[in-house]
Amino acid sequence: MDSKAGHKVEAACKVAVAVLAFGASYVFVKKLKDRKKGESTLSLKDTMRLPRFVEPVRYDLELIPNLVTCKFDGKLAVRLEVLEKTNHIVLNAADLNIFENYLEKARPLCYGLKTLVLWPTNIELVKEDELLILTFEETLPLGDALLSMDFQGTLNDQMKGFYRSTYEASGVKKNMAVTQFEPADARRCFPCWDEPAYKAIFKLTVHVPLDRVVLSNMPVSSEEVMGRKKAVYFEESPKMSTYLVAVVVGEFDFVEDTTEDGKLVRVYTDVGKKDQGKFALQVALKTLPFYTKYFGTAYPLPKLDMVAIPDFAAGAMENYGLVTYREAALLIDETHSTAANKQRVAIVVAHELAHQWFGNLVTMEWWTHLWLNEGFATWVSYLAVDHLFPEWRVWTQFVDQTVEAFRLDGLVESHPIEVEVGHVREIDEIFDAISYKKGASIIRMLQTYLTPDVFQKGLDQYIKKFAYNNAATEDLWGVLSDVSGEPVRELMNSWTSQKGFPVLTAKVNGNSVELGQSQFLSSGVAGKGEWVVPVTVAVGSYDVQSSYLVRGKVSTVQLPGARPDASSVTDGDDVTAVNEGTNWVKLNVGQAGFYRVQYDDELAKRLRSAIANSSIEATDRFGILEDSYALCAACKQPLLDLLSLMEVFKNESDYTVLSCLIDVSYRVYQVINDALPSAASDTKVFISSLFQTSARRLGWDPIPGEGHLDAMLRGELMSALVSFGHEESIAEAKRRFSAYLSDRKTSLFPPDIRVAAYKAVMQSVKSSERSGYDDLLNLYRESDLSQEKNRILGTIASSPDPVMVREALDFLLSSEVRTQDTIWILSGIGGEGREASWDWLSFSSYEKADEIKAFFVTNSHPAIDRTVSQSIERVRIIAQWVNYVREEGGIVELVKKLAADSN
Repeated sequence: MDSKAGHKVEAACKVAVAVLAFGASYVFVKKLKDRKKGESTLSLKDTMRLPRFVEPVRYDLELIPNLVTCKFDGKLAVRLEVLEKTNHIVLNAADLNIFENYLEKARPLCYGLKTLVLWPTNIELVKEDELLILTFEETLPLGDALLSMDFQGTLNDQMKGFYRSTYEASGVKKNMAVTQFEPADARRCFPCWDEPAYKAIFKLTVHVPLDRVVLSNMPVSSEEVMGRKKAVYFEESPKMSTYLVAVVVGEFDFVEDTTEDGKLVRVYTDVGKKDQGKFALQVALKTLPFYTKYFGTAYPLPKLDMVAIPDFAAGAMENYGLVTYREAALLIDETHSTAANKQRVAIVVAHELAHQWFGNLVTMEWWTHLWLNEGFATWVSYLAVDHLFPEWRVWTQFVDQTVEAFRLDGLVESHPIEVEVGHVREIDEIFDAISYKKGASIIRMLQTYLTPDVFQKGLDQYIKKFAYNNAATEDLWGVLSDVSGEPVRELMNSWTSQKGFPVLTAKVNGNSVELGQSQFLSSGVAGKGEWVVPVTVAVGSYDVQSSYLVRGKVSTVQLPGARPDASSVTDGDDVTAVNEGTNWVKLNVGQAGFYRVQYDDELAKRLRSAIANSSIEATDRFGILEDSYALCAACKQPLLDLLSLMEVFKNESDYTVLSCLIDVSYRVYQVINDALPSAASDTKVFISSLFQTSARRLGWDPIPGEGHLDAMLRGELMSALVSFGHEESIAEAKRRFSAYLSDRKTSLFPPDIRVAAYKAVMQSVKSSERSGYDDLLNLYRESDLSQEKNRILGTIASSPDPVMVREALDFLLSSEVRTQDTIWILSGIGGEGREASWDWLSFSSYEKADEIKAFFVTNSHPAIDRTVSQSIERVRIIAQWVNYVREEGGIVELVKKLAADSN
């Protein structure tokens, strides 16, 4: 197996340890001479959790990384508490050599005359489960003990454990050392109890060259120079889980400031880039006090460092007091970063800082409760960013968080928010849209139901109750139930314990609305799930609305503003026109609930009219469009209905709604192109017409004083117009690109329009005329801004020529593309390049789904099994929709008419 695919645990497993137990009334030293080989008497194969009979209290950890050889040495002394009688110590270790020769160097620590030293009679490394089992002849006395060992490891290139990242300084390529331990990779740096429930204190010492900066969770307490190296001693940490321990060694610049309550905050960057850290610094300086007030608990550490790492697998990692980021998620270049880049940095920073409370201070008891970390951090990051930048209207944008969650959770191969983790290898698969985005969405739903004030009070009490400890989902529901007096457990258990979500069918009957509930599946098949649903209903006006908890498959709720008996109405009564059958009815007001709605034909017609008359707010316009698309893709609604609804949005101006319309348009076009190729050209014309009003309003150049949302919208609109073949837009994009090639300082090429320009250039690239591709590669090599590099990577595979697609994929595998950035090239492949790239995520035939399945049957791995199954299911769903559209009838004629009407 290639090193980038993962190293195997090294064969060496000879361990020497000393266990020093308090409480013995004599001195006893037993040295191991004839150590037994083979199985221990303790069977832990395929175990899910470490046994609880021994727990760590404090780690003294010393690391000595070599940045040239990419090896590291370590020394470990762990203070333990033996809780039950046992002759075993079981902990985690992987990819480490643990030296036997320490046996001859061991010295017992003396506590008066009461010292006991024990040596293991058997040492076993269970490679597949990453367990280190130490077996002793004697039963370990209860109470405090000390476990010590020396070890050695490799600074790997997998972006997990203790790994190496590369950077350039003065034209010289160098290595930095970085840790990434979540979810279960601290064991690749040092032997430990690598589960979140085993919280302990950490005291770190790191040896580094004199000219390197070394950072960890806590501030430096002292340094000791030893020749060309220095030993850096860090302050003792509070209790925390192993996955939050962090060390970074490299060359950095930084910007710094202090919060209003005196906490030191720094942003570390590559040398020469510190100005790019100023925006993130300001976000952090304002976010920490906001969270202190909101959670009712001060940030618990004396400092906060945030570091940009060139090679980084995730977007960011919330290590306690030392948050690590991809460069693109932390740094902002005021000349070359887009408005969308700036918003992403703000949200990611707010997300990671939220973890300092929700995740670090109060930690999930086990990975089953991962959503407690990620769902809450996702939700509260929007709360913070809305506080900092109210003009961004991020709560309107929040509804976009639900889309990916809906699309994943509509699969049979989805999973519950609380998913049983049977083995450590399965953990990575639940870092997905269910844990993050569905988790955030149901939290917003609960907050809306309980009211913001009650919800905040509950979070305050929860954090105070479980600070420096671990908690499970039920613990949170218990606190919120006590504070609110509402049936929180009953409501939320139906959302966390089962996968999927409901679709409610709605039909007005007199003064009430009849609701049917069934599990929504993207395949169109009805599922078996059933939920307690907080339903909101508005009728004709947002001033006329009510809320209900709906249970069961069928229910009826009273329409707000209507009288049960219309005959009892007297003059002067304010009765809504719903009794006359003329008002619109909107369920899931503000899209706060995690469910879809299917309206009957009459209600759907009223909503289309209300959208055309500007009576429906942006979040609800978004929800109506997204629900209609989902029902259509599931073959539960004709494509004709969706196309008619899309036409109503031709004068739309809201960023979030237009962003949704663009996404839906891409998907609708692809299906029509696959099902009815003769309608593809007219579909492009129709779709392009939907964006003309806003595109003309915004133009290609930034408008002085324009808002953040207009800047983001400009880029998305122009990119969409180019993608759908709008000739005028393509010509203008190419003109501006040419101007930029001639003059890098031209004002004609603001960062927000660059993706559109790069796409336009690549549309005319082919193997016989490749100059545009070469120009983009030159820009890629010229830039040192990761955001700009990602923009280029996301477009260079969009040529319609399969030869050029394959060349872009070859570039993906080159040393010029960092491992974490390869996804950008794959995501940019156009429809014409699908076969050339075997881009199975975009395929829409049953035959291709079978081909993919056959490939992965023989190339399986536990960490990707669920993802592969989900992807195959998606391919089959698209194939089903393509067949449905082929048989629907009337689409070619309607698209032709819509295209003609737009001219």
